[in-house]
Amino acid sequence: MITHHLRNKKQFKVSKCNIESKLLHWGRQFQYFHYFNPNDVDYPHGGFHHFLTAANKKINVSDLNEVDRITAGGNGICGFISYETKNRFYPLKSPARRQISYPEFDFYIPQVVVEIENDGITIYSNDDPEDLWCQIIQTEIRIEKTSSPIGLNANTDKSTYIKNVQQIKERIVEGDYYEINYCIGFEGKHHTFDPVNRYLSLCDRSPMPFSVLMKYEQTWLLCASPERFLKKEGQRLLSQPIKGTIKRGKNAEEDKELKHRLRQSEKEVAENMMIVDLVRNDLSKCASKGSVQVDELFGIYTFRSVHQMISTVSAQIKEGLTFSAIIENTFPMGSMTGAPKLRVMQEIDALENQQRGLFSGSIGYIHNNGDFDFNVVIRSIFFDDTTKDIGIQAGSAITYDAHAEYEYDECLLKARPLFETIGHSGRF
Repeated sequence: MITHHLRNKKQFKVSKCNIESKLLHWGRQFQYFHYFNPNDVDYPHGGFHHFLTAANKKINVSDLNEVDRITAGGNGICGFISYETKNRFYPLKSPARRQISYPEFDFYIPQVVVEIENDGITIYSNDDPEDLWCQIIQTEIRIEKTSSPIGLNANTDKSTYIKNVQQIKERIVEGDYYEINYCIGFEGKHHTFDPVNRYLSLCDRSPMPFSVLMKYEQTWLLCASPERFLKKEGQRLLSQPIKGTIKRGKNAEEDKELKHRLRQSEKEVAENMMIVDLVRNDLSKCASKGSVQVDELFGIYTFRSVHQMISTVSAQIKEGLTFSAIIENTFPMGSMTGAPKLRVMQEIDALENQQRGLFSGSIGYIHNNGDFDFNVVIRSIFFDDTTKDIGIQAGSAITYDAHAEYEYDECLLKARPLFETIGHSGRF
């Protein structure tokens, strides 16, 4: 477990729903914290473990090989890998401007872990868990000041988006690539934004199995991700790419019809299949011979606001392969790039007018035994508490059969719970 290095442990009986808000407001005192929240979503192979980790010191890692060294010493760690880490693995640059800035990657060894269960919490620390428990239950819950609706601007207007999609389709016809995940951004300022309260609101609107609230120094991430990037259990490596999205219906009958429409969509199935093939290829670089397999193809899963098409690919890991080697062979995830990976990343750098940063990256944790679980950072709100900048990004897969206006609307559909959480109409 990630708690292996922490000497003290104590369980406290309390209702989960009564402690969550206090726990998160208490955690904001730390420089670094993650709240991993599966939201009780039934998901194939499970979602994140439900726990909070926090520390005031991070690990100064200049290379992912140092992560291998730290975990080999029996330490569990938490952290993130931003999309721009691609530049270490491929001959690429990130020429577009940054909005909210993150390093390529960062990790920390937790100084406190709070594990959440239905009937209580367990606190792990080198300090006295009783003292920490008293701090948590005495924490005041901040009430966010009311504010006028936020002004949010689209960095790419609809007409530019349609023009760029047409350019992408021309490149597909010319044989440059087969599929590309094209993303757009929205940004503004919010002077009374409270990340803890807004995160809880986001979970109410969009409960997801790979949800995270992250504080990194002065920046916050409110993530409602439905997608797993990579999970390692023993010698088994698992990836669950999502490609294919459709809205929820007004009732059970309409839901059934929409799910059927998604499963029968030639375009959505083709998108998913292309990414499954890419993931199989990525995992094969990490796998023992003949062990890559597709556990589930084109599974349809229902969430609060959308239905998604999810496939599961797994492999047995080559003996001795480290975390850094696995990431180098698989990052960034194919569902957020397209195929072939290098060529579409070049196109993403040329077309998108802001760096993705942590969006399209990954957040997760590594246990002291080397097992890990990392998500895909999508459906997320980014906030800088110093500048008050707020940002959202969304994307969709573009193939030759893509209809530009439908794809634009799909971006807005994916971002709708985020817009609602920050108080924006979602109209641009």
